Amino acid sequence: MSRTRTALALGMAAAGALSVASATASAAPLPLAGSSTVTPAGHSFQATLSGKATLKAGSVTVTCSVSVSTGTVPGAPGNHNAAGPVSSPISPPAYSSCTSSLPGVTPTVTTSGAWSVSMQDGSPITATMTVPLGGLVLKTTGLATCTVTAAPTAAANVAGSWTNGAPSSLTFANASVPVKVTGGFGCPTSATSSTFNAVYLVADSTDPAQQITVGP
Repeated sequence: MSRTRTALALGMAAAGALSVASATASAAPLPLAGSSTVTPAGHSFQATLSGKATLKAGSVTVTCSVSVSTGTVPGAPGNHNAAGPVSSPISPPAYSSCTSSLPGVTPTVTTSGAWSVSMQDGSPITATMTVPLGGLVLKTTGLATCTVTAAPTAAANVAGSWTNGAPSSLTFANASVPVKVTGGFGCPTSATSSTFNAVYLVADSTDPAQQITVGP
């Protein structure tokens, strides 16, 4: 066989092997999410900020010391998912007592829309907070007049973690949130994402003697 034909045959064989390998790789199923159960079923809860929450966009950081949200664990059997997370609607988190890293600037945070939080059992237990389209708007007044809109084009999922305890806690550590920033001098208009940090303590408001917990 000539060198040209030999090289062509080898090339075709290599391509065939690559195609088989790619097909095998693409055919491999993704791992299924495990089961999750949030208890007590049907109980209301309140999430209260512990410490401070920060939202950083570009060079500007806004810090709030008060934030509260409420929600309800789905009633049985909706509080259990055999193959994935359990989602609960929550009230738009209220934020107050906020300050800005820019001197002479006063921030105000308003929230609206259908927010939710979902919990997936595992190690660690993961949590996802869904911010609806335009569900959080931060405005500053004073030396810089800026508007920061979270989830500006579509609802956004903010990744966090859950820890069972007395009370349980919901933590967001350097979580990324898509934003759009408008305004004049001093506004970080080039920023397209912000970093969110907060820890919420989640208490059972139906029966304070019980705890909101996530399990398999």
